[in-house]
Amino acid sequence: MSELTLLILQLAFLLLLWGFVFFVIYSLRSDLFGQRVRRIAAQPELMSLAPSASAPPLETVTEPVARADPAATASTPTRLVITSGPREGIEIDLPAEALTIGRSSESGLVIRDDYTSTHHARLMLWDDHWVLQDLDSTNGTFLDGTRVTLPTEVPPGVPVTIGTTIFELRR
Repeated sequence: MSELTLLILQLAFLLLLWGFVFFVIYSLRSDLFGQRVRRIAAQPELMSLAPSASAPPLETVTEPVARADPAATASTPTRLVITSGPREGIEIDLPAEALTIGRSSESGLVIRDDYTSTHHARLMLWDDHWVLQDLDSTNGTFLDGTRVTLPTEVPPGVPVTIGTTIFELRR
């Protein structure tokens, strides 16, 4: 082999190694700081369901939350019960509008495991029904074993899986 060929191979190998190093750094950065959330074109029926930025995390709520939404009736689930996972047995009163779920401390329901994204999913009250929306999570959100890709109604008692946590809505 000529010296020119060896030099070209060495440079190509060096570029490949640097590419690998940058890929690892990018992956670590996105794991530590999360990925940018893409804005989806606003759907008119879901516009009024934006989460409240001033709502406290549900872990700090000690008394039942009053329902301000006139669409909520007696048949609407009012509690979220974690049936499996590290926080099994915890019952949380659902807020009047929306609940964000993820690893972020800004989420209403914080789930700290390796399979949950920073901003993983959102539960929204819409026309007397709770609707589950996946927020472009890496590992997905599952309703009764089926991956949620579009906002989907969550019937009471149907298991929802996020990471290693399974919960259901109850009245």
